Amino acid sequence: MEIEKDLKALSNPERAKMSAGYFKTGKGEYGEGDVFLGLTVPQQRVIAKKYAHADLSTIDTLMKSNIHEHRFTALEILVMKFETAGEAERKEIFGFYLKHTASVNNWDLVDTSAPYIVGEYLLDNDRAILHKLAKSKNIWERRIAIVATFAFIRNNDFKDTLKLSEILFTDSHDLIHKAVGWALREVGKKNQTEEENFLRKFYKQMPRTMLRYAIERFDAKKKIFYMK
Repeated sequence: MEIEKDLKALSNPERAKMSAGYFKTGKGEYGEGDVFLGLTVPQQRVIAKKYAHADLSTIDTLMKSNIHEHRFTALEILVMKFETAGEAERKEIFGFYLKHTASVNNWDLVDTSAPYIVGEYLLDNDRAILHKLAKSKNIWERRIAIVATFAFIRNNDFKDTLKLSEILFTDSHDLIHKAVGWALREVGKKNQTEEENFLRKFYKQMPRTMLRYAIERFDAKKKIFYMK
């Protein structure tokens, strides 16, 4: 495909090696087996914009690739399509995304797509799927669940973020600790009282990384209180 040729033309072996380390692609690591071409995010977004007209069949092929930039660019195109789509097409894209969660398999892939497709679609639809994803054995589905709620937070709707944070605050994975802490921090930007109501119930049991992220914007006195 032309899009694959365009991505390959910008490959950078030195950057690819750095990316492979940064995204933990070694044996037993969370990104094990992922392959990088070495493109920057801006480079991929330029190519995504060029191929924003690509159909779901093309995006499906890219999503099934073992090359990280193929999947990242596919998700960028999918987000662009969702932004301009009508209701029926949005539903189709949402369904397509959920069928491809196995390919949304690193934190950058989740973070660049979940709020803008899953979250946006669920603003006015049944959100039960998020609670199912939050209990998945797949770490990336669990991250999709909490990161998707950023769309709700932007609309001053915190209920699902807090419910999912309660489900996930005992998660064993550091990447979920960071995502939940990040989500709680975003709630706090909008309404610190809501965040602190949650923290007072759970801060003593929360992983330290999660808590540090959650209280990052608090004043020094409050940080000391929660971290003691």
